[in-house]
Amino acid sequence: MLKAAALPPEMENTTRDRSIRLLLVDDDPANLVSLEATLQGVADELVSVQSGHDALRQLLDQEFAAILLDVKMPEMDGFETAELIRQRKRFRHTPILFLTGYRSDDHLFRGYDLGAVDFLFKPIVPEILRSKVTVFVELARKAKLLQQQAQTLARAEERFRSLLEAAPDAMLISTEDGTISLVNSQTEELFGWPRDLLLGRNLTMLVPDWCHVGRMQGVELRALRRDGTVFPADLTFSPLQTDDGLLITTVVRDITERKQAEDSIRFLNADLERRVAIRTAELTRSNEAMRQFAWAASHDLQEPLRMVLSYSELLERRLSAEASPEIVSFIRYIASGATRLDTLLTGLRRYIQTSEAGTQDLTTTDCKAAAEEAVRNLDTLITNEAATVTIGELPVVAGIPVLMVQVFQNLISNAIRYRSAQPPSIHIYACEQDKEVVISIADNGMGIDPRHHGRIFGVFRRLHGDERPGSGMGLAICKAAVERMGGRIWVESNGSSGSVFRFSASRAGAN
Repeated sequence: MLKAAALPPEMENTTRDRSIRLLLVDDDPANLVSLEATLQGVADELVSVQSGHDALRQLLDQEFAAILLDVKMPEMDGFETAELIRQRKRFRHTPILFLTGYRSDDHLFRGYDLGAVDFLFKPIVPEILRSKVTVFVELARKAKLLQQQAQTLARAEERFRSLLEAAPDAMLISTEDGTISLVNSQTEELFGWPRDLLLGRNLTMLVPDWCHVGRMQGVELRALRRDGTVFPADLTFSPLQTDDGLLITTVVRDITERKQAEDSIRFLNADLERRVAIRTAELTRSNEAMRQFAWAASHDLQEPLRMVLSYSELLERRLSAEASPEIVSFIRYIASGATRLDTLLTGLRRYIQTSEAGTQDLTTTDCKAAAEEAVRNLDTLITNEAATVTIGELPVVAGIPVLMVQVFQNLISNAIRYRSAQPPSIHIYACEQDKEVVISIADNGMGIDPRHHGRIFGVFRRLHGDERPGSGMGLAICKAAVERMGGRIWVESNGSSGSVFRFSASRAGAN
């Protein structure tokens, strides 16, 4: 595990208290008063004592920028006091200035031998004293500042190392040429190398192609473990310019499981695409076979049906005078069934034709012209049923004109066929909704139960059996035509008072 750099005990102690103090030691109270007056304001605090013993007691729990020590004192003189102070490791380098009233070479030699930084001779010149002490105070202030900065850096380093160790991925710090200077425990675990064998080595021993990627972000490379096994890795680089040069933090993540998952997904996608292609081909063949069968059934069966109808009518005419009413009734049932089947086949053929209109491109289609043409085609039915059809303003849309006519014609005839007791009244109008045009055909007919709104657009779907004429293909044809033109169709009805059929279309020229 990485260990944060610890501060020395003396540094810890000095940084707890930021006050700058001076210790003044003299057995003469008058001298102490003079020293305090001279040094007032130089330091944050002046501590005055009158004996060496008191000085030592002050040094038990306080730090001092400098000690001014009188040489001649009773019981314990200044030299003895200085010697005891120097025996303590904390004060081995604390500046000591001796104060003395007479000059003596022996005193000087002994004082400097005890670590004195200066001698001040009495009477002391205040300016000289203040100037010299100020130098040591400023040195102490700068020393404290440096200690505080060192402490801050040490704590920052401790946090950084803690974060490095807590990282879930392998992290390495190297120089620009790849020389490794720091790794975390995840690096040891991932590559199988102890950190002491990695420090000072080149990053290429772990990532052989590292030197070719420069400072790219999020690159995938092969990585090499100590046992020789190779694994895919995702690398992220974070360069940092420092006073010692460029440092690069490299994060290495083993992506073996991710690559295996990606390979598995690619295999599954390829297999799914293959299955979809096979299924699509099968459905295409099946749909084509069904289409051909439906077309053949709708086309080829009509000729035999017409023969059945013709001979049924001929047989009815010949036997009408001689045959019993029961036989005549049977013949009419045969004719009615053949007619019904012919109608269904005709509707089926029209549905197939509408569904296969896909080769025709959408063109500009005038909806009002298409509705008017549908009304003309239904003129006889409208007249016979005393129906009223009103056409409002309709837009020009992107569509297929022949299919648009067919949609209007089927919806109008449907509204007339499923009329109520009142004469049919049909209104055609349009509005814009959510960037598309919605065309509505409203009627006053018998209505459609909401339960059947979805199923009525299916092939051969009829809600009233044979009570009403028709093949059950009209709405299916409308749905196929509207969807071919890119729209959708639906019905709104409460089941008792009319219906509104709506279909959407895109305006001509709209993207």
